[in-house]
Amino acid sequence: MSKQELLYRVEFIQAGQRYELYARELSQGGLFGFIEIGDFVWDTHTSVVLDPSHEKLKDEFADVTRTYIPMHAVLRIDSVTKKGLAKITEFDGKVTHFPSPIYTPTNK
Repeated sequence: MSKQELLYRVEFIQAGQRYELYARELSQGGLFGFIEIGDFVWDTHTSVVLDPSHEKLKDEFADVTRTYIPMHAVLRIDSVTKKGLAKITEFDGKVTHFPSPIYTPTNK
């Protein structure tokens, strides 16, 4: 699979909701503790029925070229071959969190 064909599904938590996005660019980013997501892939609806959560997500990220998500908010990152429907759903809170803080500076 070439780099241009790579597609990622990223699931993360934001404001008590579970976001699922599809993007072609994903990296650790230049900001410590953040995942950088770019080149979003949106579904082009071919049917009359529209998903309101998908439209809300498209509106929220309409002018965004890159976004930075805190690592502790990421639930899952998958490399996929087919694009699915980006969506926002209610988060049920059933996730085991890593101990925090991830980085503890030492005092000398």
